[in-house]
Amino acid sequence: MLETIQRGWNKNLNDVFQNVENELLISSPYISDIGADFLLSSVSGKFKEKGILKFLTDLSPRNIYQGSTDPKSFRQLFKAIHSIQLFHLPRLHAKVYISDTSKAIVTSGNLTAGGIYNNFEYGVVINEIKTISVIKNDLIGYANLGALINSEEIDGYCEVSEEIKELYKQKENSSKKEIENKFRKALNKANDKLIKVRLAEGALHSVFEKTIFYIIQKNGPLPTVAIHNFVEEIHPDLCDNSVDRVIDGVRFGKKWKHAVRTAQQQLKKKGLAELINGKWRLIN
Repeated sequence: MLETIQRGWNKNLNDVFQNVENELLISSPYISDIGADFLLSSVSGKFKEKGILKFLTDLSPRNIYQGSTDPKSFRQLFKAIHSIQLFHLPRLHAKVYISDTSKAIVTSGNLTAGGIYNNFEYGVVINEIKTISVIKNDLIGYANLGALINSEEIDGYCEVSEEIKELYKQKENSSKKEIENKFRKALNKANDKLIKVRLAEGALHSVFEKTIFYIIQKNGPLPTVAIHNFVEEIHPDLCDNSVDRVIDGVRFGKKWKHAVRTAQQQLKKKGLAELINGKWRLIN
């Protein structure tokens, strides 16, 4: 069953949070302290102690310095909820809230003051278990392509974020080249932190290996050119075509296509994929 929601949908969101028992899955590119407070005031003490929060978001520096999201909100959540899995994926735009497999909200509203209280948002509440399971599996599958960020990494990122926001303010009020250069350095520092976390599980081709499997699983057999396009859409931060960067000995830039090729060969070697008539397909 579907129920449409718009202004005042925070009541529906509160209901989702209040009734969660074991697992709360949230996809929200933006979050603020008000959104974190809303979540923490709604979920039960039992959930905070024994439940698990899976949260997909976009911690890209642009979202930080433009004020769209506040990473300190995740610091609040880590302190209050015992078990959290926080995933970062650039270009995430989906806003979904799922309580176990009993209720889901798919909406335009982020977990921010504007999204919850002020903006005209629109969406649906879903109570049908089969549909909720499909949505949940889709989001978890996508989340697994991103960076899993722990509380210590969030603390470090918060420090860098404050520096970015302050330099951005100075840059907006000054035409000095020195401020612009400091801002760019801080921005690169933040991006490098996220990339290090993204590659914590292994080399670049390891990230692409999971991604290619996911892409073909969702779209069917594809030529390499199409795979390149999908990989670049999902991982724009790892597919820099303009420059070659070196972070901890890992090269970025145009080299990413070589990593895609390595990932394809790894899938083939493991018996998971094959190339037939110019298209990569999964092996059943």
